[in-house]
Order: sequence, then structure tokens, then C-alpha cells
Amino acid sequence: MKERDIHAHFVVISSNFSGQRIDNFLNTYFKVVPKSMIYRIIRTGAIRINKKRIKFQYKLQIGDVLRIPPVRRTHLNEFDIKYIKEIAFLQNIIIYEDDYLLALNKPTGIAVHGGSGLKFGVIEGLRALRPKDQFLELVHRLDRETSGVLLIAKKRTALVFLHEQLRIKNMKKEYLALVHGKWDINVELISEPLFKKTVLFNNKIGYRDAKKGKCSTTHFKIKEQFERIATFLVIKPITGRTHQIRKHTKYADHPIVGDSVYGDYKSNIQFKQFGFNRLFLHAYMLRFTHPNTKKDFSIYAPLDQLFYNCLFFLRNLIMTNYNRSLESIVKNINNN
Repeated sequence: MKERDIHAHFVVISSNFSGQRIDNFLNTYFKVVPKSMIYRIIRTGAIRINKKRIKFQYKLQIGDVLRIPPVRRTHLNEFDIKYIKEIAFLQNIIIYEDDYLLALNKPTGIAVHGGSGLKFGVIEGLRALRPKDQFLELVHRLDRETSGVLLIAKKRTALVFLHEQLRIKNMKKEYLALVHGKWDINVELISEPLFKKTVLFNNKIGYRDAKKGKCSTTHFKIKEQFERIATFLVIKPITGRTHQIRKHTKYADHPIVGDSVYGDYKSNIQFKQFGFNRLFLHAYMLRFTHPNTKKDFSIYAPLDQLFYNCLFFLRNLIMTNYNRSLESIVKNINNN
């Protein structure tokens, strides 16, 4: 054996990783080593499959012999020391887990993955906390400011199975949202195409309706109304476009409370003054066919305390206004 191979690792690819791109496999294998480093070792030929150089687009096949060179993991050590306490909470927000998948009730303000100036996201944090787990991959994504059910696959076969359900629209999603104003009871379905706009503002990507956009459909049902102040909605996206719910509520002229991109700035300020500073959109339920049992399976994520507090505040506000109106009516009757 050559001297350079003494400390290299050799991995024989099993069916669990068949079909996965080499860069994604290495990203999981190295846990939190930066992707730039992964692409560099692929580009320089340090990664070999069946003794041959490959490109980062290469998809693994059963029986492939993968040579992985020793990689300095200073980034991993720094991550552990600096962030381990900060990410420990991830273990406490797991709402379901078995041998094939796990689900988190993701808090608002937490990104699902690192990048764009973020050191880590949910998936990097989980990999650092659970080094013995060979495979952890996001099944889908949630916006950073959206809370709720986030599904993680623990096996490659489970990921492929669940992605196929997403593709054929067999995975059902249900959201809860608080929107500004009084939602029209007749608006139950919005079907408006969406396409990516270059830059909206503050370097944020926006999505808007247009004839040349992709077909996007969302179902809405009123759960509770707070006069003309706000409406509590149950929302079921039929398609899964980026920002679809946020854009469709904007299209209905009732944007989600706390939405900094599509929302109403003045109304958001009023909610912030009472301490309600978040995007009030929550992924409440996921329903799909379980990758192992092949039976219907549902996961529910309860609302966080801030969301509950805001609903409680609105109910009390409406009740207070009602009592004041009732007192005024009684007083007028007595005076007459």
C-alpha cells in the first residue's frame, strides 16, 4: 500500500447510499466540515472511487469502493467547543423518532441549514450532536422564520421514498397562520402562479404572481376571527412553491402577521409593540406514507407559547371591546 493511503479510509457503498451524489455523501460523512473543503478534495483528486478520479456530480453505486483521505477537522472541534451548548436544545424539540426518520418542532428564527453567514442550521446541529448517526438528511425545508414540523430522514432509502411522495404530491401539509384583517369567508382557494423575482429589497429574494410563473394553489379555512384586526387560518398548500403561503396571503390582501418581506409594515409594528415579534406561520401537521410500514402516518407540532399568547391577547381584546359596547348600550337604555 502506498504511504499516502496509510491513513485513508475506505468505504464500500451499500444500498443505503446508492444513487446519492458524492458531494452530498461526503457532507454527511464529515458532519460539519465546510462544503468548500469537500469540493476542493474532490477537485484535486484526493477522493477516489474504484481507484479513479470523479466529479462532484457522480452518483454512488452499490459496491463502489470509496477512498477518503484524512481531513483535518479543526472546524469540527471549533464547532463543538463554541456551539455545543447553543445547539443542545435540538434534542429537546424532537417530537417523533424511529429507525427511519425523526421530526422536530422547529422554533421560529432557526435556519434548517447553514449558509448565508450562518455558522450552522438544524441539520448541522443534529449531525454534531449525534456523531454515531451515519445518515441525517432534510426531507424538506421550512423558512427560517416559520416554525413547526421539520422531517429528517435517517436512512437513504427513507429519504428517496419520502422525496417521491413530495414529487407526486402524496405528502399533505397543514399550516396555522395569523393574518392581518378580516379574511373573506368566500376565499377558500387561491390559485395564482409564482416566479422568482431577482431582488426584492435588502438582498432578499421575493416571489410574485405572473402568467409565466409556476402553477401554485393553496386552500384556506377560517379557524377564528378577531373582528377586523386579524384572522386565524388553517392553510393547506396543494403545491409546494417557495414562499407560496406568504405570497398567496399577500395576494388576498391579508398578509401574515410579522412577515418582513410581504407583510404590512405599520400593522407589524403594532403587534411588535405588544411583544409579538415573529412570523405567525406554523407548520402544524405532516401526513405521509411511512417508509417502513407503508401505512398512513401523521405528525403534529403544537404551537409555541408566543403564538398562544398572541391568540389569547386577541381574544381578550375582542372580549374587552364587546363588554365596553354592551356597557354603553345598557347605559343608554337606562338613561332613556
